[in-house]
Amino acid sequence: MSEETSNDTPPDHLSIDPHSEHFDADKLQRGVGIKFKDRQRTDIEEYCISEGWVRVQAGKTVDRKGRPLTIKLNGPVEAWYEDLGENPPVAKAN
Repeated sequence: MSEETSNDTPPDHLSIDPHSEHFDADKLQRGVGIKFKDRQRTDIEEYCISEGWVRVQAGKTVDRKGRPLTIKLNGPVEAWYEDLGENPPVAKAN
């Protein structure tokens, strides 16, 4: 993959939780669009394209540290940067 293409597609694994090793504020600030099972979603907490899963918040339940509890859903995941406008390059599993 060329450097330009790798900068135009989101990483394989990304999380919005600042405590996660997969958190990257610079990439999140660009705005990442997620399509899960052919439906665009805005409630994704974490995703992994190559493994085919997303994590979403389980209602309003939180753990003892005040962080939301999440559930893992399996299925095809696609991601793109929303700041690239119409028809951006999409990262998806082959």
